Amino acid sequence: MPSNVVNLFAGIPASLEEELTDGLVRTDAVRIERIVSRGHASPPGFWYDQPESEWIVLLIGGAELAFADGETVALTPGDWIDIPAHRKHRIERTDPDRETVWLVVFYR
Repeated sequence: MPSNVVNLFAGIPASLEEELTDGLVRTDAVRIERIVSRGHASPPGFWYDQPESEWIVLLIGGAELAFADGETVALTPGDWIDIPAHRKHRIERTDPDRETVWLVVFYR
């Protein structure tokens, strides 16, 4: 069976009104997504509160995450963070001048 090689930086539209989320892999235990942002942020007052833990690596661009406990974390290419399940967080900002590409692994 031939291998199916896909590039994480392919297929990014020139214009993004909303974040682009592509599901890459899904099993009962894990979900992997590519997320592309360009100047996007979570809506005011919105917090992610997810039943899965979330491992994030920032591939290109820049972003800042905010946590409900007051911590903020700036991410640059190559940075990764592991967010435990139910730790409330939001995307405070992403680079407005270029794509920010995230690889996100949700796991139980």
